[in-house]
Amino acid sequence: MSAYRFCRTDDIGLLVDALNRCWSPYFPDEPPMTPAAFKRSIRDLQVWCSSCMVAFSGSDPIGVLIGAKRPSGTLIHKIAVHPDHRRQGHGRHLLTSLSSKLAILGPPRIIAEVPEALAPACELFGGGGYVEEAFLTDYVLEGPGTDVPAFEGFFTIPVTVDDLAANGLLGETDRQVCWERSVETLTVRKGDIAGFAVASDERIEAYVLYVNAGEIMAIQSLLDDDGARVKQLLSRVRAHLKGSLRFPKVHPAELSKALLETLGFRPAGGHVLYAARARAD
Repeated sequence: MSAYRFCRTDDIGLLVDALNRCWSPYFPDEPPMTPAAFKRSIRDLQVWCSSCMVAFSGSDPIGVLIGAKRPSGTLIHKIAVHPDHRRQGHGRHLLTSLSSKLAILGPPRIIAEVPEALAPACELFGGGGYVEEAFLTDYVLEGPGTDVPAFEGFFTIPVTVDDLAANGLLGETDRQVCWERSVETLTVRKGDIAGFAVASDERIEAYVLYVNAGEIMAIQSLLDDDGARVKQLLSRVRAHLKGSLRFPKVHPAELSKALLETLGFRPAGGHVLYAARARAD
């Protein structure tokens, strides 16, 4: 007989076990979840244990939902059912239970960023009343970097998240970016994030933020220069990291496909952004 329950802050061990039993079989190349890694997701993504659920068969976890919550909405960060228990309605029950809870407690907006290659997950959300709000494209920048000459009268300088915040350049908290690269995540991960900026005597004109794993966290230019200054900054980042760069889950309203192609990025898959309003069923 199946049972379901929401979790508490002292259920981290249970959630770690449920993820390793239910999520890991579908992603064998990912490292196993650990309590330390789960606690990092609480810090970085605002995962809330009270927005997480586990499904049981007896005492064994057979399904898990991991929810992250911010004032703007709730992200279904992960949802998985053990391979031996699929097609029995567990995933749908997890989704509807969370929706019913959020209809009372809020926030009412629920989203999920689902890899397009995961057809069963797309079917789950599509059949559960979620609408496709946007397609988030994963981009990569490969090959050796080329030197880009500096612009006369401008300087290329190191920049931090705090520097950008002090200059009012991090943007609004509701700007259209994926959950992992939101202002909230940039702020809490600022110790992991480095960056370069092109600056004049008066202001920062363009910047790129990145982490040493080769992932771009933010790109912005304040000038209409067809990406010339950002291209210079990317050249500096590539020289520093000596490898390809990934820019995941780019919302079409964040940067245009044409600009990213001008910068040398190419698409490499993506995620469907699903959205729904919480409702009590």
